[in-house]
Amino acid sequence: MTNRRKFIRYSLSTAAGLSTISAFSKELAKTMELTPSGIQVNYQRHTPLVKPEGTIKFSVIGLNHGHIYGQVEAVTRGGGQLVSFYAKEPELVAAFAKRYPQAKQAKSEKEVLEDKSIQLILSASIPVDRAPLGIQVMRHGKDFMVDKPGIITLEQLAEVRKVQKETKRIYSIMYSERFENPATVKAGELVKAGAIGQVVQTIGMGPHRINLKSRPEWFFDQKYYGGILCDIASHQCDQFLFFTGSTEADVVSSQIGNIHYPQYPAFEDFGDMTLKGNSGAGYVRVDWFTPDGLNTWGDGRLTILGTDGFIEIRKNTDLAGRSGGNHLFLTDQKETRYFDCSKEPLPFGTQLVNDVLNRTETAMTQDHCFLATELTLKAQKQAQVLKIRK
Repeated sequence: MTNRRKFIRYSLSTAAGLSTISAFSKELAKTMELTPSGIQVNYQRHTPLVKPEGTIKFSVIGLNHGHIYGQVEAVTRGGGQLVSFYAKEPELVAAFAKRYPQAKQAKSEKEVLEDKSIQLILSASIPVDRAPLGIQVMRHGKDFMVDKPGIITLEQLAEVRKVQKETKRIYSIMYSERFENPATVKAGELVKAGAIGQVVQTIGMGPHRINLKSRPEWFFDQKYYGGILCDIASHQCDQFLFFTGSTEADVVSSQIGNIHYPQYPAFEDFGDMTLKGNSGAGYVRVDWFTPDGLNTWGDGRLTILGTDGFIEIRKNTDLAGRSGGNHLFLTDQKETRYFDCSKEPLPFGTQLVNDVLNRTETAMTQDHCFLATELTLKAQKQAQVLKIRK
């Protein structure tokens, strides 16, 4: 009953979710909705974000993955100013400079690291190079936000933890499937409001299309990217911890395999793991088997099971026919509702900028960041090799 009251209060205050759209005209549905109690309220999808009181200057080192553009956009939305960048690869430099002509191209990493006006450095370098770079960034008195996987070995993790503790700088990993996915952000609000009661388990699916011709050589060699669980499953481990509220967790079992690409012996195309935390359980499956017939790179899904209901997120596509991504379905003791989350605000960039300015942990705690990484690294290290007969 307490969770139900919390959810009703939440729905009335934030106008969460469109329920039973067919009962309304399209015009009415744009401005009105039903709460779980059946009360009509004004529908306002966009909740304005509180901008940072000040701004920060940030730079980029390493452009080896396209995720860097999402990282830059997130910090820019949050009030950050991109002032410079550095990368070794001319073709990557040219594309980035065209997108952000206001940013100065630095001549070396050292130039960026020693620029005292810079407070935050972003990176999407080759994964094996990310932790060593982050250590340099922190030792130069700057905060660091890196693409996942932010760390690819347990030895790197131990060193990063040590330096972070010494320097008190922020080492943030961009788990974009949560931070940059509006439906997942919305799910966080609903779970916090008690919409499905106490969370029992998360099931995270992270399928990807391989796009062989567009991948660089390092993509196929585990010593550079860490392995499939280290890489893709870091998203799902982050979401498991976040939605269950677990502050302690461990890997129960894990598997990896190279089922379909023998021409790349150091590559893995399938992985899964089972997790247990002090506030819930989790299952993760990731792969590189998205077929070309799908209209997006992967049918990413997250199911959150609670004591009073469940939430399913279809992040990139809805096979039932709705266009676009960011589809959320919530089923509780009374009904099933659909939420179009495509226009939900994304607070991560604003929160991170505020954390840089105020030395807080509103975007993500450092303990959470490192624990999500630790789970993926342990799962990768202890994984059994799956072999499927042809």
